Amino acid sequence: MHKRILIAALVILPVLAVGVAFAASVFDGARQSTARFHDIEQAKAAGYTVTVADLAGITCIEDDTHGTGTMGVHLLNPALLFDGGKIQADQPEILVYEPRKDGSLKLVALEYLVFKSDYGPGRPSLFGQEFDEVGASNRYGIPESWALHAWLWKPNPSGMLAPYNPRVSCP
Repeated sequence: MHKRILIAALVILPVLAVGVAFAASVFDGARQSTARFHDIEQAKAAGYTVTVADLAGITCIEDDTHGTGTMGVHLLNPALLFDGGKIQADQPEILVYEPRKDGSLKLVALEYLVFKSDYGPGRPSLFGQEFDEVGASNRYGIPESWALHAWLWKPNPSGMLAPYNPRVSCP
């Protein structure tokens, strides 16, 4: 019995290690290029100057209807959004921050956003994941788009590339 468990462990552990190493390497460029944005002043200096609000003026985005969690406060870099539809892992259009009790913001995720009219036919993908569709009737009043969140800076039990994180909250 112990011999079978040992053999199974010897077979499974190397496979898991390769999978974890691969997953980490996929996000390395995005992590390295955005690590400095834990300092919000550096994010602003790099062009992340627009605090995104929905049509109701809400800036800390939660999913009230499905109970799947929260995104947080989004800082948009307009130059990256209006770049003709480019998608680059190391240049997310939006940085997502979680508000803290002391009023400060903590970087928790990146968001990649591209207007459908800029991107062209087909659904974009990044990190091996297709983008989510943002329809014409959305809470932000933006044109039809594609969006993808990457929770590089806070673990998300819903998945690293899920839109909402149940571990994030708005005040």
